Amino acid sequence: MTAAEMIITNAKVLTMDEARPLAEAVALGSGRILAVGGRPEVEALAGPATRVVDAGGRTLLPGFVESHLHLVLGGNELSQLQLGGVSGFEALAAAFRDYAAKNPGLPLLMAQGAAYEILDHPVTRHDLDRIISDRPIAMMAPDHHTVWANTAAMQAAGLLHGAAMPAGHVVVMGADGTATGELLEFEAFSPVLALTGDLHLQLGIATGGEPDPWPDAAQRAKDKEKVAAGLAHCAAHGITSMVNMDGNRYTCVLLKEMEAEGRLTARVKVPFHFKPHMEMAELERASAMAAEFQGEWVTSGFVKMFQDGVVDSRTAYMLQDYPGTTERGAPLFEAERFKDICREISRRDLQIAVHAIGDGAVRQTIDGYEAAGRPDLRHRIEHIELIDRADVPRLGALGITASVQPPHPPGAMDFPMSTMEHVFHKHRWKDAYLTKTLADHGAALAFASDWPVTDVSVMRGIQAALTRVPYEGAGDERVGLMDCLRAYTAGGAWAAHMEGLTGKLRAGLAADLVLIDGDIEAIPADRVGQTGIALTIAGGRVTHDPFQMADGVK
Repeated sequence: MTAAEMIITNAKVLTMDEARPLAEAVALGSGRILAVGGRPEVEALAGPATRVVDAGGRTLLPGFVESHLHLVLGGNELSQLQLGGVSGFEALAAAFRDYAAKNPGLPLLMAQGAAYEILDHPVTRHDLDRIISDRPIAMMAPDHHTVWANTAAMQAAGLLHGAAMPAGHVVVMGADGTATGELLEFEAFSPVLALTGDLHLQLGIATGGEPDPWPDAAQRAKDKEKVAAGLAHCAAHGITSMVNMDGNRYTCVLLKEMEAEGRLTARVKVPFHFKPHMEMAELERASAMAAEFQGEWVTSGFVKMFQDGVVDSRTAYMLQDYPGTTERGAPLFEAERFKDICREISRRDLQIAVHAIGDGAVRQTIDGYEAAGRPDLRHRIEHIELIDRADVPRLGALGITASVQPPHPPGAMDFPMSTMEHVFHKHRWKDAYLTKTLADHGAALAFASDWPVTDVSVMRGIQAALTRVPYEGAGDERVGLMDCLRAYTAGGAWAAHMEGLTGKLRAGLAADLVLIDGDIEAIPADRVGQTGIALTIAGGRVTHDPFQMADGVK
């Protein structure tokens, strides 16, 4: 056998491979795993030029598969104002004014992570006018389904006096006949985001469309810098593969250009985004994307849809009214039409991923997949924040993947418990944010963050999955450490049809690995999130190396 380019030895190797779950060393070469096994057999593959990394007993895993994120949006937002943890008017005003002073030339002062409870009353444009009135400012909720804008931004976006919107997308109007400044869902706040000049990066999720005119080389170079920032951020958290849950052909082209330039540091799967207003014939674009992008680094082959909104804005579609209201949200697709769409996508041999948060949306999505009758395509449901008990066994029976996010349950990580009180009936808490129950009934699990909705840190996500406290009247929804790691590696790869390439440490598969800065089985569950990433390798290439371990430094 050819000498290895790199050997990582003296490691606690958790391979996620049932045939050989444990090992001590891994050899890499030509972007592939050459050998996995004991130290003597693997170290024998060293040659004069081999880099040998002594892992010092740290845990070595397959590179993390992030099963649901928004790479371009996340990369773009890294330079925007971050409001996570900010609460109260004075703190909000100070943050915005400081950001404004440092960015005098920005056409829109955009902030991210504004909690729905950031003020002690519903936010209006007048609140934001008190902070800054002479420049457009806006802030996005953590779930990315609500934006609040000041009067200057509403005027500049042409929304101050309202605007016609597709169903489910709302410019909230006040009693005086003008907009309040609250904007619900993508189409409603897209005109505000357009003020930044980079709305073309959001077209995949906002409209399912493509930039027109097509960005020139200079614009693409700027866009690729944002993607590169997002990729570096993900690599620092051990991520080597990701399912990008928004996008279009332009996204794929950017990524392919970065691959050619040697700048793509993770495998990225990109969907065609099918919106409710589209005709069925638009799915030809999905098939074209699938045919054009099918390499090891940039792939398509699936269709993303939204069945509903989110619980905080009460746009998630529920089977029962929200507490204290007569509202229950509404599905974004009519039920029979959705079944027809699922049949047509499946006929094209394309996978489907549907955002479904309320139990009504989850049921309608399951019904659509059942009508399609293609469990081999591994259709998946994203989020599943509430599910009717009658629907729980249907996922496993129909081969549906539960693509869920450990950071999302209120109280588990960064989202406040107050959300539970506001939007879920107490007797339904037992049906909210199920994980173990879905797995116990046969559903395949794929874990993710939904970055930038939450922190992309896989280690924090693992901690959230291991430590979440059962809700009142609910069962324990924690899964064990190995099941959790599998959902972030082999399970995510399988859910993305990538199991023949990555997700396990097995000879012949891609050299995608992550070295945890510690023995993950020995770290207390409530401290896993503080554990760093010692080394990230994607396709045999070191993409994150804070300790210069690849140079032999322990």
